[in-house]
Amino acid sequence: MGTQLRTTAQQLAEILWREHTVYRERSGGVVIRGEHVRRWISLAPAGGRDEVLVRAGRILDGGTTAPARSEAVVPLSAGTGVLAATCRRLLAEAAADVAPVAPGRAAPARSRRSGKAARPKRRGRHTSFGSWVVLACIAGVVALYVYSTAMHG
Repeated sequence: MGTQLRTTAQQLAEILWREHTVYRERSGGVVIRGEHVRRWISLAPAGGRDEVLVRAGRILDGGTTAPARSEAVVPLSAGTGVLAATCRRLLAEAAADVAPVAPGRAAPARSRRSGKAARPKRRGRHTSFGSWVVLACIAGVVALYVYSTAMHG
């Protein structure tokens, strides 16, 4: 099923997108990435012998994939045309989920906290004053123990 799934994915990728990347998942499925349209499709063996689970989702700004927006089970014997039609429908559903706001429309209401100044982000870890006081106290106790042990021998 693995080689048949990969060849089907290659054919499907050629039909759907002119620019694409096809690779195998750890789970045994195949992923088709369309970077130029910021979408991905996953084909994985489904419960049935000749069935394929088709999932579609978005590619986020950093290149990571968002979770699948929609999925369907398609018989592999149905052919590449039926599979392509299913993929187009799933991709349309994924695109509809993130439809951009039309210009001239008001942005959604902001939350109460949006008016407050954002807390500045720290760069790396800094030890606070309280931590330094605790460390100084521990060092003092250790020094006192060493001193008393050395004097009373």
